[in-house]
Amino acid sequence: MIIGYLSLFTISFLAATILPLSSELMLASMLSIEGYNRTLLIIFSSLGNILGSVFNWLLGFYFIKLQSKSWFPFNNEQISKSTLWFKKYGQWSLLFAWVPLIGDPLTFVSGTMKTKFLTFIILVSVGKIARYLFISLLI
Repeated sequence: MIIGYLSLFTISFLAATILPLSSELMLASMLSIEGYNRTLLIIFSSLGNILGSVFNWLLGFYFIKLQSKSWFPFNNEQISKSTLWFKKYGQWSLLFAWVPLIGDPLTFVSGTMKTKFLTFIILVSVGKIARYLFISLLI
């Protein structure tokens, strides 16, 4: 059983990065298998997915230090404009870090914009835990 929980954690972690994986599908499958504890499934999937987002935040936080490199994809003006936009809307948008296609880049941008880690972790956790709780109620 522990291997199942660890697999769910791993898939959930990787799904929060740029890899195209579905932790929701795995969670739903495991919820339908008798023998797994519903609460533990929600904990393992949430924790893995939140830590995957933390990984993205760390990449963004430290990657921005390379902006002086010629190959860096954003210029100072773009970074400045994005910083203003993110300060106005971005932190609260982290509640939607669970949304496919936009959630992963959002957590990366949050790191580049130097969102306070405590703010980041609270908002991301609320959204991601709520999503997994919702899925568990559907199954």
